[in-house]
Amino acid sequence: MINEVIRLDNGMVLVFDENGEQMPEFQRKYQDVRVKILARAPKGAKFYLGTWKEPWKEREVPRKE
Repeated sequence: MINEVIRLDNGMVLVFDENGEQMPEFQRKYQDVRVKILARAPKGAKFYLGTWKEPWKEREVPRKE
């Protein structure tokens, strides 16, 4: 289950499950997986913006962003 989504400023997305494991099936350009992520992410999933050089969780954002 999707737990955290980090959208990077280069357009890519990092997605992690509840165990902190990466979910490669969702890790592509945001525009290519956006619908798929939103359909599978539970309401409690956290969404963040990050930068490519430092993909840490810089700023939590609302799901609709």
